[in-house]
Amino acid sequence: MMYAGRGRGKIRPPRRNILNSGEVDFEQDWKSLSSSLREIHTKNASTLSFEELYRNAYKLVLKKKGEPLYNKVKEFEQDWLTHEVRTRILDELPSSLLAAHNGAQLSAGERRDAGEKLLRSLKLAWEDHNLCMNMTTDVLMYMDRVYCSDNRKPSIFKASMGQFRDYVLRTPLPDHESMTIASLLYRVILDQIQMDRDGDIVNTALLRSCAYMLEGLYETEDEQEQYKLYITSFEPEFLAASEEYYRSEGEALVAKGDASSFCRHARQAATDEEDRCRSTLSTLTAPKIKRVVENELVRRNLAEMISLESTGVRYMLDNDRLPDLEMVYEISSWVDPKKEELKKAVQKRIVAQGEEINSTAKEASDAPVVKPTKADPEKGDEVGKPAAEKPINQQTAAAIRWVDDVLQLKDKYDHILEKAFQGDQGLQTGFTRSFSDFINSFERSSEYLSLFFDENMKKGIKGKTETEVDTLLDKGITLLRYISDKDMFERYYKKHLSRRLLMKRSVSMDAERQMISKMKMEVGNTFTQRIESMFRDMALSADLTTSYKKHVRDLGDADSQRAELDVNVLTATMWPLDAMGPSRGDEGGKLNCRFPPEIDRIKQSFEKFYLDKHSGRQLTWQGNMGTADLRAYFADMKSNKKTRELNVSTYCMVILLLFNDLPPGNFLSYEEIQARTNIPDNELMRNLQSVAVAPKTRILVKEPMSKEVKRDDKFYFNEKFTSQFQRIKVGVVASGNKVEDRDERQETEKRVDLERGQTIEAAIVRTMKQRKELKHHQLITEVIQQLTARFSPDVNLLKKKIESLIEREYLERVGDIDKPAYRYMA
Repeated sequence: MMYAGRGRGKIRPPRRNILNSGEVDFEQDWKSLSSSLREIHTKNASTLSFEELYRNAYKLVLKKKGEPLYNKVKEFEQDWLTHEVRTRILDELPSSLLAAHNGAQLSAGERRDAGEKLLRSLKLAWEDHNLCMNMTTDVLMYMDRVYCSDNRKPSIFKASMGQFRDYVLRTPLPDHESMTIASLLYRVILDQIQMDRDGDIVNTALLRSCAYMLEGLYETEDEQEQYKLYITSFEPEFLAASEEYYRSEGEALVAKGDASSFCRHARQAATDEEDRCRSTLSTLTAPKIKRVVENELVRRNLAEMISLESTGVRYMLDNDRLPDLEMVYEISSWVDPKKEELKKAVQKRIVAQGEEINSTAKEASDAPVVKPTKADPEKGDEVGKPAAEKPINQQTAAAIRWVDDVLQLKDKYDHILEKAFQGDQGLQTGFTRSFSDFINSFERSSEYLSLFFDENMKKGIKGKTETEVDTLLDKGITLLRYISDKDMFERYYKKHLSRRLLMKRSVSMDAERQMISKMKMEVGNTFTQRIESMFRDMALSADLTTSYKKHVRDLGDADSQRAELDVNVLTATMWPLDAMGPSRGDEGGKLNCRFPPEIDRIKQSFEKFYLDKHSGRQLTWQGNMGTADLRAYFADMKSNKKTRELNVSTYCMVILLLFNDLPPGNFLSYEEIQARTNIPDNELMRNLQSVAVAPKTRILVKEPMSKEVKRDDKFYFNEKFTSQFQRIKVGVVASGNKVEDRDERQETEKRVDLERGQTIEAAIVRTMKQRKELKHHQLITEVIQQLTARFSPDVNLLKKKIESLIEREYLERVGDIDKPAYRYMA
C-alpha cells in the first residue's frame, strides 16, 4: 500500500546565510509549523511550501531545539488523535454493537452492517493517519536523521504509530470501561469470520485492511516482528475462538456418524482457513490455524471417526471406498506421521477377514468327506479315469480355495495401499504383519500353500502364458514369505513334488525349475538344496536307465518276452520317502512286496548292474510309487484285435500277473492275493477297487459285487471284458484326501519337531564353535536369529538342547548360576 508523502523529490538544503543567522524564536517557529501540520491533517496541504517547512525544522534542530520540537510534534499528534480521530470514531460507533455486547440479539445482516461500519471507520482513520505522518516525516526528515538517531529516540513516524495504538485503539468505550475500541474491533473481526465460516458473504477486503493495520502496529518502539499488535493481541483471540469452534464442530460431525462427511469437512476446513489467511487476515496465521484445525477437529476425533461402525474405515474397506480411504489417509497424516490409528483399524480388519477365511477352510476340512472316487456299479460310476479328468476332491478344493481367498485379500489390500494410501511404507509393514499373523494362526497354511502349487503345477498352469505363470508363482511366493514355519512348508512341498516327478504329472518342468529359482531367491539356497537334489536324481536316473538298457542289449538276452525297466534311483536322505506313502502294514512294520518271478529277475539284474557301479550302496524298491504297461488278451473282445494295453500301478501289475497261471473259471481270494504279494492292506484294497469295481476298468470280477473290497471277497479274471480303446489307463483309487488327516498331521509334526531339534543342536554347536564362550542370553539370541528364517524356535526346546549338549560334553557351564554362560569343548 502506497501513501502520499513517501518518495517525494529531494528538498534543496538551506542557503548558508540562513544557517548562520542568529538565535531562533522557537515558539514563533513552532506556531507556524504546528499550523502547517494541522493543514496537513485537515487535507489542506496544497498551499504549503514543504521546502520552507523543511528549512524551519532543519534550523530548529541545528540550533539545538530538536528535543522540544520532537516533544511538541508528539503532543500535537496526541491531541489530534484524542480530540479529532478518536472522537470521530466514537461518534460513528454503531449503537447496535454495544447493544449486542450487552446481550441484545441481532440478525446476521444487522451484525454484518454494524461491524462493517466500525471496520470502515477504523480503516479510514488509519489510512489518514499514515498519509499525514508520511508527509510529516518528510518535513521532519532532518530531525529523525540527527536528533532521533543521536538520542536513540524512535522516529516521529514510529512514535505516532504507537500513539495511534494507545490513544485510539486502546481507548475505553463510553460506559464500558472494560472494553476498548481494539477489543471491540477484535470481536467484530471474529464475528465476521464466523459469518464467513457459516457461509454468509462478508467484506473480505475491509477485514484485510484492518488486519493490515494491526500488522503495522507494534507493542514496542523497536518494532520487532514478534511484537506486532496482530500477533500479540488479535491472533491469540482468533486462535482461541477457532479452537472452540472446531472442537464443537468436530463433536457435531462425529455425532452425525458419517466418516466420509467428516473427512470432506476437515479437508475443506483446512483449505478454507488457508484461503482466509491469504485473503482476509494474514499469512502469518496460516500455519497456526492449520494446527488448530488438525488438533481440535482431526486429532481429537480421529480414532472415533475411524472406528464408526457403519461408515468408518471398516465400511470403507469392505466396500472399496478408495476416495474416502484416501481422505482418511490424508487427514491422518496431518496429525500422525505414522498413521497409527488408521494402521490399527486396517490391521484389525485384515486379521478379521483372514480369520473368516481360516474358519471357512477349517469347516471345509472338518466336514464329512464325500468320496466321489469310489465306484457304484449300479449307477455306472467309473474308477480310475486319467488324473486330468478327475475332479479335485473335497478337501483339496478347500485348500486351493483358502489360498485363492488369501491371495484375493492380498490383491485387494495391495490395491488399497497403492491407490488410497500412496504406497505408505509404515502401513505396508503393518499389512504384512497382519497377513503373517492370521496365516500363521492357521495350522494348515503350509500344507495348503504346497497343495496350491501342486494343483497348479499339474494342471492349473496348462494353457497359461509365461507371464501368467510367472505372476501365479510370484503370488504363491508372496504367501510363502508370510509363513514363519518354512521347514513345514518344505516338507509338504517335497512330498507333493516327489509325486509329480515320479508320476510325471508336471505340466511344465520349466515352471518347476522357475519355482525353485524363486524359492531360492526368497528363502535362500539352504532351503532349496534338497529340492534341487531331487531334480538331479531324476536327471541321473534317466541316464542310468539308458545305460542299463544298453547293458541288457550288450548281454544279448534271448528272452523276447523280457519286460523293459525304467527306473528312478532316489537319494534316501533327499526324498521324503516316509511321506510318499511308505509300504507299511497295519501294525506299522515295513513290508516288502513280493514281485512275480519274471519281474524279480529283472529287479535282480538291475541291482547287480547298479551295485557293480556303486559298491557299498543299498537299493530299496518302492512298489507303491511305480507304474507298469501290460498287454492283456481278452478272448471275448468284440473287435478283431483281442489284446489291450493296460497302464496300471506297480502293485496292480503284481496283482494281475497272479492270474496268468490261474486256470479259467478259478478265483483268488483276497487273503490269497495278500499272502502271495505281501502288499499292505490299504494299498491292496485301493488297487483291487481300481481293477474290479468300475465297469470301464473291470479287468477282474469281484464276488460279491459291492462298492467296498472286503477280506472274504473272491476275484476272477474277466474274460468278457471289452473296451473300444486300445490303451486303457487304470488309475488308482485315491487313498483319501490329499490333505492330511489328524493322525497324519500329528506324524508330520512329530517328524518336523525331530528335525528341528537336530537343526537347533547344529546351530548351537556351530555358534559355540565360532564364539568359544557365550553368555546364556547371547547364545539364545544368536541361535534364534539363525533359525528364524526357517522356523520360530521354541525357547524351552533351545534350553533342553543346551542341557543335552552339556550332558554329551559338547558344552560346559562357566560362571555363576545366576548368570549362566557356556564354553565350547573341542
